[in-house]
Amino acid sequence: MGPGVTFAIVIGSLVLSIVGGYYVTRGVLALAARNTARESLPPAPAPDASAEEGPDGPEAAPVPDVGPTSPQAVAALRGGTWIGILERLAITGLILVGYPGGIAILVAIKGLGRYPELREKPEASERFVIGTLASMVWATGLGVLALWLIG
Repeated sequence: MGPGVTFAIVIGSLVLSIVGGYYVTRGVLALAARNTARESLPPAPAPDASAEEGPDGPEAAPVPDVGPTSPQAVAALRGGTWIGILERLAITGLILVGYPGGIAILVAIKGLGRYPELREKPEASERFVIGTLASMVWATGLGVLALWLIG
């Protein structure tokens, strides 16, 4: 394989790690928020003839705004999008240069940097863990795939 193809694979994997990882992480957080909202709903009462009905049928209880996409969690972890971009770039890059052990250093720095926010606002910890894991899995997978393609 020529150096041009290798260069294209490396650059392509880094770009796809950043851009694709953004959408993958957002999707995983949205799925987690749906599950969190469903788990926090009170049990539905058994339907009976005395239930109040609105124009569209029985009145539904509002879905609570909880979980990893709640405004409180998002506000607590401001800057998370940029941190995620840099994290995915670093993880894919570390795999490509043959230093996957550097990922442990990266995760430690990220955890220590976010510790004060997570300690003060526990509602943000779910967003932090889910977002970090989704981002890391995506970036690692692309790094490994690129190495395989390079040969």
